Amino acid sequence: MFLTAQEINNDSGIEVQAERDSLVYVGDSLPLAKTIKMQDSILQDSIKPQGNQLITDVVKYKAKDYMRLSAKENKMYLYNEAEITYQDMIIQAGHIIIDNNKNEVYAYGIPDSTGAYSQRPVFTQAQRTVEPDSIRFNFDTERALVYNSRTQEAQFNVKGEVTKRENDSVYFMKNVKFTTSKDVEDPEYYFYARRIKFVPDKKIVSGLVNMYIADVPTPLGLPFGYFPLTEEETSGFIIPSFGDSRYGYNLQNGGYYFAISDYADLLVLGDYYTNGSYALRMESNYAKRYKFRGNLSLRYEKLLTSERGFPDYSERSVYNIRWSHSQDSKANPSSRFSASVNLGSSTYYQESVNQTNTANFLNNTLSSSVSYSKTFEGDPQVNLSIAARHSQNTRTQSINMSLPTIQASMSRIYPFAPKVGAKKGIIENINLQYNFRAENRINTTDSLFFKPGMFKTADVGAQHTIPVSTNFKLFKYLSVSTSANYNETWVLKTFEKSFDERTNEVVTDTINEFDSYRTYGFSSSIGTTVYGMKSFGKDKKIQAIRHVMRPSISYNLNPGFDQYFDSYERPDPANPDDIALVDYSRFDGTLYGAPGRLFSSSIGLNISNTLEAKVRSKDSTATEPKKIKLLNNFSMSTSYSLSRDSLRLSPIALRGSIPIIDNKLDINLAGNLDIYALDNNNRRIDKLNINNGGSLFRFTNANVSFGYSFSSKDFEKDGEETEDNIENESYRNGGRRDDLFGKGTDLDGTFYEDEDKFGDDEKKEDNEWYNYKIPWDIRLSYTMTYNNTARQNEITSHSLMFSGDVELSPKWVVGASSGFDIKEKGFTYTQLRFQRDLDSWRMSFNWVPFSQRRSWYFFIGIKSSVLSDIKYDKRREPDRNL
Repeated sequence: MFLTAQEINNDSGIEVQAERDSLVYVGDSLPLAKTIKMQDSILQDSIKPQGNQLITDVVKYKAKDYMRLSAKENKMYLYNEAEITYQDMIIQAGHIIIDNNKNEVYAYGIPDSTGAYSQRPVFTQAQRTVEPDSIRFNFDTERALVYNSRTQEAQFNVKGEVTKRENDSVYFMKNVKFTTSKDVEDPEYYFYARRIKFVPDKKIVSGLVNMYIADVPTPLGLPFGYFPLTEEETSGFIIPSFGDSRYGYNLQNGGYYFAISDYADLLVLGDYYTNGSYALRMESNYAKRYKFRGNLSLRYEKLLTSERGFPDYSERSVYNIRWSHSQDSKANPSSRFSASVNLGSSTYYQESVNQTNTANFLNNTLSSSVSYSKTFEGDPQVNLSIAARHSQNTRTQSINMSLPTIQASMSRIYPFAPKVGAKKGIIENINLQYNFRAENRINTTDSLFFKPGMFKTADVGAQHTIPVSTNFKLFKYLSVSTSANYNETWVLKTFEKSFDERTNEVVTDTINEFDSYRTYGFSSSIGTTVYGMKSFGKDKKIQAIRHVMRPSISYNLNPGFDQYFDSYERPDPANPDDIALVDYSRFDGTLYGAPGRLFSSSIGLNISNTLEAKVRSKDSTATEPKKIKLLNNFSMSTSYSLSRDSLRLSPIALRGSIPIIDNKLDINLAGNLDIYALDNNNRRIDKLNINNGGSLFRFTNANVSFGYSFSSKDFEKDGEETEDNIENESYRNGGRRDDLFGKGTDLDGTFYEDEDKFGDDEKKEDNEWYNYKIPWDIRLSYTMTYNNTARQNEITSHSLMFSGDVELSPKWVVGASSGFDIKEKGFTYTQLRFQRDLDSWRMSFNWVPFSQRRSWYFFIGIKSSVLSDIKYDKRREPDRNL
């Protein structure tokens, strides 16, 4: 029996009238498969397929409206939300046709209810997605023709008019636009290429390419282009920027980036100036998860002034070394290694030609520390640390180094403590420790740094300290503590002095041999805590005030150690005919100095006060009142000497802080009061000031300071406080953690710590652009110092510093850092900042309008790191005549 469906032979069967399916849409505006077939360049392939090509896997398909199989055409029609799956390939579209004769598939979009082209094809393979207008794909050759494709590779958005897919790794495209803009349909800029070869995850190689900005062609063009697409860090050249300065025309920040491994990289940059000056910089970042992370920076500059042979010609070199290393706390709980190094020429930040972090020239101190610590568990526990430290004054160019410092300590031992239960009484609380410190200290200058001469004056010494202490309760409310200290000091050289009558000078001889001295002392203290409460009632706004007072009395005893002092004879300067004895210690000038010669015994008095209040909470749902501090740890302290014969009472020191805004603003106060008067030479005399015609106390000096930072988020209920980043660039260079001295810019024009200032536009709702709140932040620092120790009665320093940023719009941020010297009536170092987010571009302007450091820096460039070399920057450098 022979059976056919729908199509029958008129000679041997019953004629059936064919009807068109009402669900089939035949008015598709897209070209049919036959039209696409005429444009297909694959049919002109010179290589003929050999044998019958078969589909090697199951083709799965589905559609929302219908799936129709045409036996005559041997085609499958899928309509509305159609999808087919073949191996790792998925095609989704509004209309899909599967041609079984050719083993090909055609995918198109369909018109929606408004007639707009919708349900464009989506081609997905190996986690790569292409969104074209239409697709033609061959199952056998796995080649495809794609029209108006849109895809994203690395940081590029690529749109091609016609794409020919050769295989999984090679695409040929015609009339292509590629950009880093998020909007591929209407980008702010793009590169237009007639033909390109596209290798996913690797590269784009193009022929003639032009840059368009706002659909306007620019003269920027290349005969060919190469654009890497890898998501991983790769090595490559960094194109320098061109400019001019007082050193001549220059090429700056050009070099090479080395992607050494997944754990470390290396950036090598250089500058060259036409007068012969040059600069080299090497920066490396390294990290290993759960182990450590850090960065290393080496910078060297050779600076020439004027021309060789001219009288004003000069040649100098400046350098800077930075190293920061931190160990993860989980790496090793018993040992830790850390480093924070910032050393080099004292004038580096003042003279550097290409130093973008301008705020650091205001810093007068460079410091470094490299340390390793190890804990040996046991009973008792032993802690060992080895450290190398460095401190450098950039004004005096003096350098102090410790290479190295070794410290060891043993935890407290309670020899009389019970094996079980709490320790009670004076005997059971007796404890002792052992501390050891050895140091090799070097004092040198900038000119001798890293030279053999810096080691000639090194001081080596060691100290052993054994403190013994105990504590107990007296009369239930008094806390008593006593301690005795034994110290032994070792040195490797001492100094012997004598007087040379021929030269009339004191001669100092260095004795290079081991020597030591021992000292001891005793101290005790007794104190208590007194509470006072005044209640006003729960219906009052201020319900209660509490006063906490902590008085204490201490006693200190330090014997004199005359045995370590000698004397030499010399003529009396007042009467040359008489002989005077001059006392000295051979340990003067050693690492830890000489022991005290004079016996001292003193009583110390201290009282600290804290004032708190309970106020009714503004929150009606709160069940408890709110506690606020009115006065925080306001203390008064002094001491009375039992061993001196005059001026026994030390000045009374006042210290404390007044909280103004909880956890935000505290005003710190400090001052000294003296009861003794001054003579006509403004020296203290053993006479009370009140008996000398003055007041009871003489106000000698005072200091008032506060720091405050607040922002618009503080006035929002869901605002979150943000902390300053400790590892910011200014702090790594030795500056401040905040930006009161101004912000520095990176080489790509970004202000440090401001990379996320604008946020993500995609997260903003449409109505947020119209109902926009202006974010802002401001930081203040105030200080005032008063001095009257010798009847000066003057304010020695009085200044206010401020820094802030205002986001005028979602894409505009302006900021300023400045200060005002109230005493000298002038502005301090001032910096004005402007930033503009241009979507795919970034623009910034940094301006120092006045002072000897007046300068400006303008930058505009593409944000994406792939195209970071496409930029324009211009700067006016400050004069560096120091």
